[in-house]
Amino acid sequence: MQRFNGQTVLVTGGGRDIGRACALRFAAEGAAVALTYNGAETGARAVVVEIETAGGRAAAYKADLTRSPEVEAAVSTVVKDFGGIDALVHVTGGLVARKTMPEMDEAFWHEVMDLNVTSLFLTARAVLPHLRDGGAIVTFSSQAGRDGGGPGAVAYATSKGAVMTFTRGLAKELGTRARVNAVCPGMIATTFHDTFTRPEVRERVAGSAPLKREGASEDVAALVAFLASSDAAYITGACYDINGGVLYS
Repeated sequence: MQRFNGQTVLVTGGGRDIGRACALRFAAEGAAVALTYNGAETGARAVVVEIETAGGRAAAYKADLTRSPEVEAAVSTVVKDFGGIDALVHVTGGLVARKTMPEMDEAFWHEVMDLNVTSLFLTARAVLPHLRDGGAIVTFSSQAGRDGGGPGAVAYATSKGAVMTFTRGLAKELGTRARVNAVCPGMIATTFHDTFTRPEVRERVAGSAPLKREGASEDVAALVAFLASSDAAYITGACYDINGGVLYS
């Protein structure tokens, strides 16, 4: 399929894992891909090389998306280089650390909220003046936003719940101008879980899912590409679970 021929897609956090898979998926479907990174420069540069080697067009831009000047500068450069933006895929986010309520201070709380919510707000605000009519925004929530997350994930789960609410609100605000949807991944085999989730927990969660495995970044990228494409033309304000069949109480 070449659903994105002639389009430019901006993928934030495109240097590794799900962001990388999204960038490669959009490129494979004909899009020119702009991606941002903060710490994953080596990965981001490798994604660009992989896309260009396959005959596509891509570029990577360093930006701390929690800082408005850096967001505005990156988006302005993307628009200058590519001429506009047809879709925004905001993958940037993270847990930072597992901390219970007694362990959290205000600085930690704000760090998590800035990484997951403020970065989305700042990026969407910067992109909107340049987003072509009929475009799409795909945000990233999490299973944690549905069920409260695992131990020490109160701040993270709260921020991901806020992403779902932001998605619904922005979809209403933009109306026919652009569609806005969220994906809510469960246990996906990524650096996130390599860092923050014990192997025995991962094995137990995968075993409890009807599909009996962890998800792959490519599974998520396929859903993201669908939501950004015209195949999802009548879908907006939705939050899609992708977790192998895990249900929530």
